Amino acid sequence: MTIHLIERAKKFQERTAILTPKGSFSYSDLFQQSEQVAKNLLHSSPDLKEKRVAFLLPSDFSHVKVQWGIWRAGGIAVPLCTSHPVPELEYIVQNSGASTIVTNNDFIEIIKPIAERTRTQIMLESSFCTQINSPELPLLSSKRRAMILYTSGTTGRPKGVTSTHKNIQSQIETLVKAWKWKQDDCILQILPLHHVHGIINILNCALWSGATCEMLLNFNSKVVWQHFVQSNLTLFMAVPTIYSKLISTWEESPPEQQQFWSKACSKMRLMVSGSAALPVQTLEKWKRISGHFLLERYGMTEIGMALSNPLEGKRVPGYVGSPLPGVKVRLVNENGHVVEPGIPGEIQVKGPNVFSEYWQRPKETEKSFQQGWFKTGDVAILENGIYKILGRNSVDIIKSGGYKVSALEIEGILQTHRDIKECAVIGIPDPEWGESVAVALVLKTKTVFQWDTFRKWAKSQLAPYKVPVHHIQMKILPRNAMGKVNKAKLANNF
Repeated sequence: MTIHLIERAKKFQERTAILTPKGSFSYSDLFQQSEQVAKNLLHSSPDLKEKRVAFLLPSDFSHVKVQWGIWRAGGIAVPLCTSHPVPELEYIVQNSGASTIVTNNDFIEIIKPIAERTRTQIMLESSFCTQINSPELPLLSSKRRAMILYTSGTTGRPKGVTSTHKNIQSQIETLVKAWKWKQDDCILQILPLHHVHGIINILNCALWSGATCEMLLNFNSKVVWQHFVQSNLTLFMAVPTIYSKLISTWEESPPEQQQFWSKACSKMRLMVSGSAALPVQTLEKWKRISGHFLLERYGMTEIGMALSNPLEGKRVPGYVGSPLPGVKVRLVNENGHVVEPGIPGEIQVKGPNVFSEYWQRPKETEKSFQQGWFKTGDVAILENGIYKILGRNSVDIIKSGGYKVSALEIEGILQTHRDIKECAVIGIPDPEWGESVAVALVLKTKTVFQWDTFRKWAKSQLAPYKVPVHHIQMKILPRNAMGKVNKAKLANNF
């Protein structure tokens, strides 16, 4: 078979696929240039046969054509993060067993020592301009492995989440159907392209639909606001941190500018938030500014997206909706039994969207499934047919005095305090309670903060066992590339 995502490009030909500051690229450009990438990677070989090809490239057309080229040559794409330090990049290259690293002159000095130590071939993206008249590209089974994405992980080294072409297609199709993607759509891509949010939800959903993906190299809140005004955007997807920064920039701007920017949001049909919990306060502020009630959804690297608030219909703050088309979801207790609505349980997911394996970790792969259901490690509750995420089994669920406490719930309350800019809640070992609640606080400027007064206020908002016992003040919270707070790192500060 052929890769449906790529074959569909033939339907759209001269439509604009990718728009970057450097220029505009049609679907025909993408199809032809990714073919040349594939032929250069193959050279004289008929099929890469699942060889891993890592690539470190900016978030522009070069990234997209190389990703497609790797797939068309029969290889496994291993995208690298441009902001990761050398040890992280080297670990991924070595762990994946990449035979080749594709990069450009901007990153060559970073890649050279990594390639030498891992004995990996380097290919410059610019060399793919060479025309190679090789045999036809290989026909690929949908079961062929297509991509390895490395999870950030809070313990141990990152795991390589391996997806097949079938997995990727399923993840795309369910979102295209649920969010009604169409050819006339245009979306702004500002997220890292080593993560499922950027790769699947934004970039390849757009390309499957014949839509346009406008790509920026990095995030700048003023630049994004300008694109809201100047571009023909119909969709925008981001993480909560980005929405917070856009809100801050809006609030710091003159009233005339605020009105101009807010009006620009009205032409968009959908705005989505994901990859981290969205504080209700952020949702409400964004609604006042933009007129959009952000659509929250739930997913992870291993499954793509599983749950979503409706495109049309009521969206409930703090809830992530119901299962997407073709995705099965259930909640189970600690004994692996399905729980009734209203009872917290671990989210388990089944469907063609679920990844195939953790790369070269068969035991961990086996432990991650229960009778064909993937165990996400996330805890949720089902109320009135919709799901609410309570947190992670290991990170955001604090066990204190026999109670299961949701760190996300506490964070949502504390962030409504007038002196708090950001906060993160964790559980720390306590000889009496098992764990006690601790909070890292980022205060607003010119704030005179009194811990005792704050605790008194918190007690008026939360049950006694949910009130933080320990605190630290920080200038910024430690976060990973997708904007999630690194709570494992945070715990070292207490």
